[in-house]
Amino acid sequence: MEPFDGQFKDEFLNIDLFTTAQKARLLAEQHRIEYNTFRPYSALQGRTPLEVVKQWRAA
Repeated sequence: MEPFDGQFKDEFLNIDLFTTAQKARLLAEQHRIEYNTFRPYSALQGRTPLEVVKQWRAA
């Protein structure tokens, strides 16, 4: 959890200026989807979670 918190702060909170709470929620959700679906992970041998799921389904 700590690596996610640090990356979330560095890549999201320190970059955007939020004008409303609604905009902050929307952008946070978009960031979460990107982080959990399309971002490569070293624990997955550089693959994204989406690639791993597609590979499991094909097997």
